[in-house]
Amino acid sequence: MNATADRSPVPVVLLHALALHSSMWDAQRQALTALGHPVIAPDQRGFGSAPLGDALPSLDVVADDLARLLDERGVDRAVIAGASMGGYTAMAFLARHPDRVAGLALLSARATADTPEAAAQRREFARLVRLDEARGPLVDRSSALLVGATTRAGRPGVLRRVTADARAADPAALAWAQLAIAARPDSTGTLRTARVPAVVMAGEEDELVSHDDARHAAAALPHGRLITLPKAGHLPPLETPEPVTAALRDLLHEVGETGKTDETEVRAC
Repeated sequence: MNATADRSPVPVVLLHALALHSSMWDAQRQALTALGHPVIAPDQRGFGSAPLGDALPSLDVVADDLARLLDERGVDRAVIAGASMGGYTAMAFLARHPDRVAGLALLSARATADTPEAAAQRREFARLVRLDEARGPLVDRSSALLVGATTRAGRPGVLRRVTADARAADPAALAWAQLAIAARPDSTGTLRTARVPAVVMAGEEDELVSHDDARHAAAALPHGRLITLPKAGHLPPLETPEPVTAALRDLLHEVGETGKTDETEVRAC
């Protein structure tokens, strides 16, 4: 006997980048929903419609927010995809709730902790963004770095959208998130335990996370692979949505096939 039961489409969680909100994933959400996958794209703590609350800055807090949301939706396991801050949340979720991760996609996120210099820069951002006179120029400079050179030159609408979202973000949430990211641990060991289908996506023009960082994360994942996205910077879901959607679709297919294989092995008689 080698039959398998019908399986439902794999749910997927899409976690947004710092200063943005869940709508950055609209293209992927629409495409994956059309394929029948349940898609959960939440606003993370302090962004979009999500309240900041009074917890101390920690990605563990955001990871546990996601676990509660999955409980509310009746979702046991899902593919977790995160870009930039969302990638750091995804790694924190993997560390705290490993049995709930069916697959992993990391975009524009490094597995290692910040260097002391990088952490200090985040803390300084958190200080300055609370000051009315410093906030505007700081947010505008930071927004320009979030997209690649091709986007800055040829996709002005994307840069305008990113800058507008960043300007509209709650300064307290921006500060809280930067402090949480600055305090994150090295997640290399956590990625090594993730024996699930995984992909790391790196924008070819990313000025914030290096290709060496992306290769390191992909190499740490036992079943990981690296995809370099041409003409994209730090926000590929907005800059080059089609290849990001295709990579997520392939990952979800791989997770679904892996689940069928596992079920066949368990049910074989």
